Amino acid sequence: MSRSRTERLVNLVICLLSTRRFLTAAQIAATVPGYEHDATDARDHEAFQRKFERDKAELRDLGVPLETGTASAFDAEPGYRIAQRDYGLPDIPLGPDEAAAVGVAARLWRHAGLAAAATSGLAKLRAGGIEVDAQATLGVEPVVAVDPAFAPLTSAARERRAVTFDYRVPEEDTTVTRHVQPWGVVCWRGRWYVVGHDTDRGATRCFRLSRIRGQVKAVGRASAYSPPAELDLISHVARWSGPLERSNTARVLARPGRAAGVRRWAIDVEPAADGDVLTLRYAEPGGFANWLVGYGADVTVIEPVEVREAVILRLQEIVKEFEPVEVVR
Repeated sequence: MSRSRTERLVNLVICLLSTRRFLTAAQIAATVPGYEHDATDARDHEAFQRKFERDKAELRDLGVPLETGTASAFDAEPGYRIAQRDYGLPDIPLGPDEAAAVGVAARLWRHAGLAAAATSGLAKLRAGGIEVDAQATLGVEPVVAVDPAFAPLTSAARERRAVTFDYRVPEEDTTVTRHVQPWGVVCWRGRWYVVGHDTDRGATRCFRLSRIRGQVKAVGRASAYSPPAELDLISHVARWSGPLERSNTARVLARPGRAAGVRRWAIDVEPAADGDVLTLRYAEPGGFANWLVGYGADVTVIEPVEVREAVILRLQEIVKEFEPVEVVR
């Protein structure tokens, strides 16, 4: 299935899941990205109808409970919706590793551009006077995004194209230009890394994406190299970063019934008036703070100060990232 069709189907599901009323084909065409067409053009409208019929059949084949009906007795044209009672999953218990994998997938959702298109579709529904269930898609679009270097590096890894970028080493004040044949990008301990062949050093190297400065530039032709057989990127990063020693402890306040992922790692839990005070072990404040920030207002750091400051710094970075840009005319 093509990426455009996948995005269209995902947006269609979100649209139909986010409203309690039946939506007609015309309303869906005006709402869901990918269905834009000229309704006054007979051929264009016929093409839309064929596309929509194929998508409905695809959703039903995938097991999506697509309902057909009308919003009222006066409506002649049938509409469509997805009932949450039939589509929602029961509670699924996850282990720490499984929960981490789901968290990574959630972060990637935003980067893939699907969340933005879905949000745009919901805005169109509201503008059209259609009631939208604000809780239907909670958790689909996370707050924390991946590093800016993620897109060009993953693209280069897929195309097997070499890249160059400026990289800051913690022990040095200046950046150094790297020339790398990227094999892939992975998340390890809450941070993103690219693994590949450093052509300047003639050896395998790992680079943390947050230390890349400026733009990543693709150089040379596509399919210029082949990664090693039976490649294990996580093992490369694990060996490069060394063993993880969680020798520090922190205390955080978790809201009642929230932050299940944080609670799994607690070594001690104390009931409190506003929730539960959890005691956690961590290795270094930066990565630990990034992980906590992903839980938003459900978690508040009590101590130590270094973790509180790291959380505040990360939140300030997020606010700065989403500040509106002033246009000078």
